[in-house]
Parts: sequence; structure tokens; C-alpha cells
Amino acid sequence: MVIINEVEVREGLYYNKEHSWLKIEDGKVKIGISDHAQKQLKEIVVVDLLDSGDDVSQGDSFGEVESVKTVSDLISPISGTITEVNSELEDSPELVNESPYDEGWMIVVEPSDLDAELAGLMSFDDAVEFYEEVAKEE
Repeated sequence: MVIINEVEVREGLYYNKEHSWLKIEDGKVKIGISDHAQKQLKEIVVVDLLDSGDDVSQGDSFGEVESVKTVSDLISPISGTITEVNSELEDSPELVNESPYDEGWMIVVEPSDLDAELAGLMSFDDAVEFYEEVAKEE
């Protein structure tokens, strides 16, 4: 783990430039939004996700988050079929702010072409460089 400008970048994850992360677990991928994204959104009040069984495509929306500040699309880092949705977020959307990499995860996807799509994502080292650049611009 690295902290950049009070933002946690966690090892063992892949990231996209739209501030989503994924973690590979038993051939499936768990997806959420980065610490940077939740801090930018501030207080998240609604998380609206696609349903289990829905298909997602890399670069397309898998739902949206509403904060006191704005509504933002959630951009999928990977293509596949949603196998699980974090239903805790319906009643407790603040989990995304409190624990974006753990209790605040959003969906689990059965990926359709994991190896090919991982090549287009940022590794931990790439994400550290990316968030260092983002910090300079803020």
C-alpha cells in the first residue's frame, strides 16, 4: 500500500483511469471504486448497480453513485457477467467512503476475456505513477 496525497493505492489490484479497481479472486473479479474516487465524490448517499446476471463491457457503466456533490457513472474495468452485487450498499452506501477496497466493493464479475483485458489496465506500479500525476494536478 502507498499513500499519495492522503489517497490509498493498494497492492494486488488492477486499476482503470476512471478510478475503478479490480481484484482477481478464484477466477472471478471483485470491482469497486478507488480511494481517490470516493474522496472526490465526498459523501456517497446512493449506490445504484446493475443486477446479478447482467453483462458488463470494459469501459461501460455498471451503475452509478450519487453523492451530495454529483452523480457519477461507474466504469467497468473488465467485461463479463455479474455474479454478485454488494447488497449492503443499498442500505449503507457510506461503506464506499469508509472502506472502498473492502466492505465498499460493488460487484463480482465472471470475466469473459480476463488476460486480454488486464493488459489495458494499470498494475499497482502504474497506478502509483498515475495517482502521483493526479495529485500534481489537484
